Amino acid sequence: MKRALLSVWNKEGITDLALNLHQAGIEILSSGGTAKVLTAADIPIIEVSEYTGSPEMMDGRVKTLHPRIHGGILGRRGVDDGVMKEHGIGPIDLVVVNLYPFEEMTRQSLPLDELIEFIDIGGPAMIRAAAKNYRDVIVVIDPADYPAIMDAVSSGRSFAKEERLSYAMKVFARMAAYDGAISNHLYSLEEELPSVYSVQFRNGRMLRYGENPHQVAAVYGEKGVGGTHPLQGKAMSYNNYLDVDAAVALLREFDECAAVIVKHNNPCGVATGDNIHETYIAARDVDPVSAYGGIVAVNREVDVDLAREIASTFIEVLVAPSFSDKAREVLKTKENLRLLQLSDPVVDAAVRTIDGGALVQITPAMREEWKVVSDRDPTADEEAAMMLAMKVCKHVKSNAIIFADNSRVLGIGAGQMSRVDSAKIAISKAQFPLAGSVVASDAFLPFPDTLEVAADAGATALIQPGGSIRDNEVIAEANRRKMAMIFTGIRYFRH
Repeated sequence: MKRALLSVWNKEGITDLALNLHQAGIEILSSGGTAKVLTAADIPIIEVSEYTGSPEMMDGRVKTLHPRIHGGILGRRGVDDGVMKEHGIGPIDLVVVNLYPFEEMTRQSLPLDELIEFIDIGGPAMIRAAAKNYRDVIVVIDPADYPAIMDAVSSGRSFAKEERLSYAMKVFARMAAYDGAISNHLYSLEEELPSVYSVQFRNGRMLRYGENPHQVAAVYGEKGVGGTHPLQGKAMSYNNYLDVDAAVALLREFDECAAVIVKHNNPCGVATGDNIHETYIAARDVDPVSAYGGIVAVNREVDVDLAREIASTFIEVLVAPSFSDKAREVLKTKENLRLLQLSDPVVDAAVRTIDGGALVQITPAMREEWKVVSDRDPTADEEAAMMLAMKVCKHVKSNAIIFADNSRVLGIGAGQMSRVDSAKIAISKAQFPLAGSVVASDAFLPFPDTLEVAADAGATALIQPGGSIRDNEVIAEANRRKMAMIFTGIRYFRH
C-alpha cells in the first residue's frame, strides 16, 4: 500500500488512522475539512487540489471529481497500468470516506435549498469506484473498521480478497440506504407516504428456522426489539421476536407498574399494581394455562422475589428494564430462559409484505375523545377499568373483546370473525367473576348482541369507538340495562 485518500464528514478516529498510515510510509491525499484536521495534527498530507492541479470550486461541490482521483481508484492493476502511466495517474490503494449526513439533516426541518447541499456527490462516486475495484483498492466507510485497518498496516499484513469484498459490500449497502433516504424524503415532500418507498434493514442474523421448522428466517435491526440480543439463555427464535414485539408494544401503554404476558402474538394476561412481583402474579392468573410457555414483559426492575416466581414455572422470554444481581443469580438456574433488556421505542413506519408488494402504515400521535353516550356516567372504578381494557384492546387481534376491572384483565376474546364469538370466548376464558366488570371492543358494535352477552355475564360498562348505523339501538339497550357506555371515536383493528 503506497497511497491513501482520506475525506470524511465524521472525523471520529481519523487522526489516529492518518498517523498510523503516515508512520507506515503511506502517502495521504486529503481535502476540505479532513485536510484541515490532519494538518492541525501535524500529519503530512497532500491536498487533492495540489495533486490534481485543479482547485476546489463551486463552494466545494467539485473537488475530487477528477481523472487523477478516479483513475487512481478505478485503474485495474496489471491491466490499466500503461494508461495510468501515460496520463500521470498514480494508484490509490486505500479510500477512507464517509458521507454528508443527509438522513440526520432531514430531521432538522431545513428548507429544501439548504438540505440539498447535504446530498453528497464526490463521496458516493469515490466509494462506489473503490468498491467496484475492491480487488485492488480497500474502501472503508465506517470508523469502527479503522482499528482493523491500523492493525493490518502496522503489521504489514496484506488484505485477503474476502476481506476486501466485505468492505465493498458495506459500501453498496450504505449507498442503497443513502439513496433510499434521499428518494423517500424528496418523494414525501408532497405526500405523507412517498409513491416510491425504499427501506433497508441492517444487522441481519440467521435464525434456526422461521415460524415452523421447514421455513428459513433471519432477523434484522440495530435498535428496538429487532436489535435486541439475550442477556442469557438460548438464541431468540422467529416466534420469540414476534411475541416480544407484541408484548413490548402493549407494555409501553403503561407508566404505572405493569406486567404483560403474550402467547402466539396475543396477550393472555395483563395487570397493574403497586409492586412488580404481585402484579406479575395477577397477570399470570388471568389465564395460567395460556401463560405457561409465554413471553413475560414488565416495566419495573426484576427483583429476587419475581425472579423466584418466574423460575418456578416455564416461560420462553422475560423482558424488563433491568434485573437485580440477586435476580440474575436465581434466573441463571433456568439455562434456556432468555432475558432481554427492555429497549427504547423506535418510531417508524410499519412495513408488512404481501404477495407482490408491501403495505406501509404510519400511526400518528392521537387522542381518544371519550364521550358518554348512555344515560348513566361510568363510576371512577369503571372509568379506570375502561382505560385498562382499551389499552389492551389495541394490541389484541380483531375482532377483540376485553373484560377488565380497574387493575387487571379478566377475559380476552381475540381473532374471531364474529364479535359476539369473541365476547363468548372472553367470558369462557375468565378465571374470576365478571360481575361489575367493564368490557372494551376494538371496533363499533354493529348490533346490540355483543352488549347483551357482556351484560348477561355481569359487565356494567362498555367502551367502544362508536360509528355504527345502529348506534342508537346499542345505546338504547345499554340504557335499558343501566350500563354506562363511552364512545372513543377511534377504531383499533389489528390484523
